Amino acid sequence: MSPSDEFDIGVCTAADREEQARLFNACFKKKLEAPALVWRYDDNPHGQALSLLARPKDGEGVSGYACSPRQALVRGDESSIACIGQTGDVMTHPDWRKRGIFSELDKRAMKETADLGWPFVFGLPNRRSAHIFVELGWDVIGKIRPWTFVLRVTPEAKALRRVDGRWKVFTMSGALRKGRAARSRLRGMTEGRFGVRRIERFLPEVTELSKLVEKNFALMVRRDHEYLNWRFLDNANKQHRPLGVYNGAGELEAYVVVQEPRPGEVLGYLVDVLARDETALAQAIEAGLAHLDAAGSQLVQATAIDGSWWQMQLQSAGFQAPREENHLIMILHPHQKDHPLTRAAARAQDWYLTDGDRDDETMG
Repeated sequence: MSPSDEFDIGVCTAADREEQARLFNACFKKKLEAPALVWRYDDNPHGQALSLLARPKDGEGVSGYACSPRQALVRGDESSIACIGQTGDVMTHPDWRKRGIFSELDKRAMKETADLGWPFVFGLPNRRSAHIFVELGWDVIGKIRPWTFVLRVTPEAKALRRVDGRWKVFTMSGALRKGRAARSRLRGMTEGRFGVRRIERFLPEVTELSKLVEKNFALMVRRDHEYLNWRFLDNANKQHRPLGVYNGAGELEAYVVVQEPRPGEVLGYLVDVLARDETALAQAIEAGLAHLDAAGSQLVQATAIDGSWWQMQLQSAGFQAPREENHLIMILHPHQKDHPLTRAAARAQDWYLTDGDRDDETMG
């Protein structure tokens, strides 16, 4: 008997968020409530997510799958703009794994997203599910790694760095010195040209900044003000802190979004950044690090695609690489192989992608 004979697969609506949240909490250590899924699936200004549940006959959902839309462009070309999909919340209850349910969900999700007209779907699967996507024929287009900036050398920071091996712990004092030197260079680049203040709400001016930056990248998700407010300010966790970089005329030159350490923790995140030029970028990165330092961070992490522009910026700013095996794969399922976005997506290192482009509302 095939899984499709044992289960009903249904497209979910807002009425299913409580059931989806119960399944999520049975599958993951990181817990959430139904309003977080309403935010993630229903409130996105780039469009409503596709979410599916597989239910045993007359039972509650035991496996789920979601794809969320992101408006993306090729080199800022407005004629190329379209919604692409990003997988998220791929989950099967521990008691129901290894029954082929996920394969059926993936097949249904790809049919539904193709019918929606999305040129492709991409994902950043966790280590548990990555091999399943590959076995189902998804293309591996890149790797992403967490880079770490050392602000303080303490027992707590050492314990976190130990995930990358004893050598990373042994060299933390050197990383601290390199980080301080890199921050000094960043401050030297700006020469007091900018002011920094917290962004309470993103305004339409940020869309023009996004359009400027988009021209430099093969593929980039548009960072319009409605999307940024939804992504960073309107989710239930309220853990992001956006900072704006302004010139003497009060015009926005860059922004940076950080996530402060949770209570009792020492790890902060440099989540997203957008800048008009290299000088404004230097100010944005330094502003983010300074804010996290003041908020009690001992380490700061940011994720980048191997070989990407963002990886080079993190290296230059004093972030340290993880060990080789500490990475996740980036995958792609094309629906329209000749679409400009699909062709541009084949080389992940040419994307503009930060942690702000991931499907999680918060990092860690």
